[in-house]
Amino acid sequence: MIPVTNFHPVRGFPIGSLRPRSLLRCLAWRFLARGETLKLVTYSVDGSGPRVGALEGEEIRPLAHEDMIAFIEYGGSPEPGEDTVPLGEARILAPIAGPEKVIGIGLNYEDHAAETGADIPEKPIVFAKYANTVIGPGEAIRIPSITEQADYEAELAVIIGRAARNVPVSEALDYVFGYTNANDVSSRDLQFSEGGQWTRSKSIDTFCPLGSYIATKDEIEDPQNLSIRCTLNGEVMQDGTTSKMIFSVAELVSFLSQGMTLVPGDVIVTGTPPGVGSARDPQVWLEDGDEVTIEIEGLGALTNPVRAE
Repeated sequence: MIPVTNFHPVRGFPIGSLRPRSLLRCLAWRFLARGETLKLVTYSVDGSGPRVGALEGEEIRPLAHEDMIAFIEYGGSPEPGEDTVPLGEARILAPIAGPEKVIGIGLNYEDHAAETGADIPEKPIVFAKYANTVIGPGEAIRIPSITEQADYEAELAVIIGRAARNVPVSEALDYVFGYTNANDVSSRDLQFSEGGQWTRSKSIDTFCPLGSYIATKDEIEDPQNLSIRCTLNGEVMQDGTTSKMIFSVAELVSFLSQGMTLVPGDVIVTGTPPGVGSARDPQVWLEDGDEVTIEIEGLGALTNPVRAE
């Protein structure tokens, strides 16, 4: 094997097209382990298949995977000899495609519980969303005819980095890969008219926009100290902070891992601050032609148009 002695002066990866990909993968995880921070995207160019890349200003550096879950599981590294892609030439896709689990948490902000008149839960309220709900930035949230009360919810999404089962709170953040913006779109008329179960109202196609990138956990110093905002057609509807979470990210990861194995690429959407449409007077519902943006400190922005089917 050719010894690796020449490293990129900024990123620290070996230069040269003669290095085996397995070695590159190993070295990539070494620089992640050293605390290097990354903003990771899934993207395509000119209609080609998806790729994973690292966002570097206005450019994307291609990494050695086509799938973010594979990157999380096995690592990846800059493709030898491959040029960066100008951000304006790429289509940014949902960062995670086909997660095994999308787990929702209800009523997890003190001030949101207060605006709905609900008691503070003693344990996390857990519901399922499914992979069919996941879309990326710029893709349309599609409102089907079965609901007339589609609502927005700005949420911090947690991406699991390695298998977690029966994890203590003190170690839970070690199992987190990173964070991204999420919009837990919800059909309120279905949610409150079907016997108290939430899953169908939360799992309509396109009802979980994610993105636009994943910030690795070292990018986010404290997930419990982030501003979180939702803007609808330019008007701020939600403006809160993750410090108001009832159950912290660490507590949620630990709680969910008790008896249920969390795997790389699983997504936990951690609840929403006050200002949802259903709690307003008059109530506000997503409508055809709307544009909704989720912005969490350190995670950029996630914008989606709304279309009626």
